[in-house]
Amino acid sequence: MWSPPLGHALPMRSLLIRSALAAALAPAAAPATHTAAAVPAGHVYVWPEPNQMGSGGAWDYVPPGYREADPRVKRHAYSFDSHASVTVYAISYQPGGNCLYRAIYPDDYSDSWEWAQRFDGVSDTAMGCERG
Repeated sequence: MWSPPLGHALPMRSLLIRSALAAALAPAAAPATHTAAAVPAGHVYVWPEPNQMGSGGAWDYVPPGYREADPRVKRHAYSFDSHASVTVYAISYQPGGNCLYRAIYPDDYSDSWEWAQRFDGVSDTAMGCERG
């Protein structure tokens, strides 16, 4: 029975072992996906920093009604995750008494929210505000 010279067998075996290890470890190295497990059903969490982070943890809203944002997330809400069973509305008060809303749908989330510097509170209605 023929076998390759000793100098060639070891690198091939080493290559196969490295390939198998790389394949086995690949799922562990994959980027993390969004998980909803941290937000209880019926709640909307808002964080003061991107990627659901920030000092003091999440600010919590549970419908119904309107709730003014805590100072740490008011006009500084860089991420959110909604597990409310209904659409809720981020509210932004404008100079002159006008207001804008942005709909937040059930299971909606953002890790880098474009409304970060507009956010003043959350309501279960658009409160007569204009879409913003």
